[in-house]
Amino acid sequence: MFPDVGPLKVITIAVIGILLLGPDKLPEVLQNAARTVRRIREFSGSAQQEIRSELGPEFQDFDVRDLHPKTFVRKHVLSGDDGFGHALSEIRDALDPRPDLSDVADTLRDAASGNGPRSGGAATLAISLAKPPAVAERTRTGFDPDAT
Repeated sequence: MFPDVGPLKVITIAVIGILLLGPDKLPEVLQNAARTVRRIREFSGSAQQEIRSELGPEFQDFDVRDLHPKTFVRKHVLSGDDGFGHALSEIRDALDPRPDLSDVADTLRDAASGNGPRSGGAATLAISLAKPPAVAERTRTGFDPDAT
């Protein structure tokens, strides 16, 4: 029920309870608290049963926890059972820039290796912008003073 309550916290709560209530009243308070928790659980269970019976036989597997917004979205929208998951993946794929960036990178790689078209278009401009100015000047003029 409380997964983050360790033994040290339980001991600390018990010591504080003994100091505040004293050893005489502590068992009474714990019994009252346990009784209250039991009554709340019974009330919750009867309320769920009443909701199930009012909704009809098609909702016998109804659970109140399914009405929590995060659970509802996870179960109905992201699961893909009723088409929303498919539509969500289509939107995600349409907004994904990776395929476009991959195409641009392939074009630039081909143009740099000399395999691409030599039209002097955007790929050549992008390559010349990516090179240092001196290399770009040598490439543009066809003159390379370093090559002797």
